[in-house]
Amino acid sequence: MSEARASALVNLGAIRHNATRLARAAGRAELIAVVKANGYGHGAAQVAEAALAGGATRLAVATTVEAQTLRDAGVSATIQVMGPLHVAEFSQARQLGVEVTIWTPEAAAAAIAANLAVHLKFDTGMGRLGAQRGQVDALVAAATRANVVGLMTHFATADERHGPNAGFMNEQLVRFRALLGEIRSRFPGAIAHAANSAATLRSPEAIFDAVRCGIALYGCSPFGTDPEDDDLRPALTLRSWVASLKNIASQESVGYGRVYRAMRGTTTASVPVGYADGYPRRLGNRAEVLVGGRRVPVVGNISMDQLTIDLGPESNAAIGDEVVLIGTQGDERIGVEEVAGWLDTISYEVICAIGARVVREWTG
Repeated sequence: MSEARASALVNLGAIRHNATRLARAAGRAELIAVVKANGYGHGAAQVAEAALAGGATRLAVATTVEAQTLRDAGVSATIQVMGPLHVAEFSQARQLGVEVTIWTPEAAAAAIAANLAVHLKFDTGMGRLGAQRGQVDALVAAATRANVVGLMTHFATADERHGPNAGFMNEQLVRFRALLGEIRSRFPGAIAHAANSAATLRSPEAIFDAVRCGIALYGCSPFGTDPEDDDLRPALTLRSWVASLKNIASQESVGYGRVYRAMRGTTTASVPVGYADGYPRRLGNRAEVLVGGRRVPVVGNISMDQLTIDLGPESNAAIGDEVVLIGTQGDERIGVEEVAGWLDTISYEVICAIGARVVREWTG
């Protein structure tokens, strides 16, 4: 057990397994491992090396700062910066030896001036970054003199296997295929890529020359279901320890606002994790954690640095005992998807929110 208040233990063996699983799903296409946001909170450099060992051939990040972090750590693989760049960042990208993503004629001119390899991004329905249909001709014309190495789009609903939006991915796919038919001959060396984790796992027809996988690389289901359904291994365990024990009587309250009152005499424990560590306040009176291989409820409002759990009247827990907030203990498991369900959000937000003061440890 770590001596830290809280630690995130990352199993790099699971990352390698997931990369191999995704590479197998991609077939002949390359696997681009998405390691932005500090590897979704898992540690970008460590995840990058594990993903490359598992079968990834390229990496993707959101910013030049993230690319710099990887280069400083000695990562030499091809890196694509997927987010927007300020004008000054084009020269920095050149110094880092990374590829950039563009969707405007102005960005194309800046990339040409910096002698950068670029991926052209097209908006086929995401409604976010990328050239819209009426902007394609201008972008292609401006990029003719650029070193275009990629043609890409991004799906808005690939993670929806059912429901009213499930078919929209196919609409986007039709649009992207049509666009490729129009422009691909202009950029014969460029790879086409559209599939994220969900599309890679559910739709072979969405796989072109490469796939960009993030959430599944970390062993989280892009569909919000059990990761084992897709042969994914969760990589992260979030754990802390029992810091204080109290015996409280029936109707005594716990925490700010007195939103929890004990229904019977019980033993509560304070755990040194709070919303400043990325464990959201609204998990109070909703979540469960693992102590001694069993589930116990989180009670009362979560504080900035602490949360409280109800161990029950017959508890034999001791100070220093491990508390697992995400992960496995004994025969029990609390998955990221379950935590996301309590929060009415997605697993991405849960893992990316884990704070900087939570110590990262790597194994495997």
